[in-house]
Amino acid sequence: MSVSERSLRTGVEPPVDAAGDGADGARPAGGRRKISERARAERNLAWKLCAPAVVVMLLVTGYPIVYSVWLSLQKYDLRFPDEREFVGLKNYVDVLSSSLWWDDLFTTLLITVITVAVELVLGLGLALLMHRAIFGRRTVRASILIPYGIVTVVAALAWRFAFDNTTGFVNGLVNTTDKDWFAERVSSLFVIILTEVWKTTPFMALLLLAGLVLVPEQLHQAARVDGATTWQRFTKITLPLIKPAILVAMLFRTLDAFRVFDSVFVMTKGANDTETVSILGYNQLVNRLNLGIGSAVSVLIFLCVILIAFLFVKGFGTNLAQQRGER
Repeated sequence: MSVSERSLRTGVEPPVDAAGDGADGARPAGGRRKISERARAERNLAWKLCAPAVVVMLLVTGYPIVYSVWLSLQKYDLRFPDEREFVGLKNYVDVLSSSLWWDDLFTTLLITVITVAVELVLGLGLALLMHRAIFGRRTVRASILIPYGIVTVVAALAWRFAFDNTTGFVNGLVNTTDKDWFAERVSSLFVIILTEVWKTTPFMALLLLAGLVLVPEQLHQAARVDGATTWQRFTKITLPLIKPAILVAMLFRTLDAFRVFDSVFVMTKGANDTETVSILGYNQLVNRLNLGIGSAVSVLIFLCVILIAFLFVKGFGTNLAQQRGER
């Protein structure tokens, strides 16, 4: 029996939910679910809250970005200032056709993927520890956050001296005296990645802890009464509810890891095939004084960052919207 027939027999109109659907869950004639008033209000509030920060960021970063794009379209070497001329996209062609750019991009992506993956696992474990700590909760949280409060250059120098084959203590721990950790690519990348993980895992844990705090304890209690194990409660309740926090943590950390500079510069300066795209841009701009090529590299890094952010928001954001029942 259809909804219209039921309404004619009973004289009662079928209920309509907040999204404008009938009792049978049918969508409007257009085939698209209407956005609820609450969702629309949340979006408007989000735009209003972000607007001041966006305006300030545009004022602070707008001119440097535009000027960098302008420089990237010119042949501009400070060693030969009289030869400055407009060359269009030639600098981008030179950079993208160079194997050095692709090698550095691969190294950057390698460091980014490994560090973010390890930090996500360790950060989630630390977040659970801080959230479930019964005794000394403040002390535990303060101790875990100490590495993140140290300046990156200082942390990189500390790890560099720790792995130094003459003054470091790591060789003594692994029962070797002649191991030069910075003499080859694999060991150098290992130390760089270890430094990044040690330094920024607390940041990941802090963001995930914010998500864990919002998980209702009543859900865990109900699941425990129903006989759910700890692993089932973690995978069926905790993880789905902290997906927004995971998205934010991974997005921020991925963008930061892709622009890694300090640790690599302090430890190897890009030697032994450890050069990242940020080191490449630095070498072109500062060491070789080639503002045209260096600006082109900087613009490409900027475009890569935008692409990463778009993929994260488009991919994970869509899943979160579907989970909340929005379009």
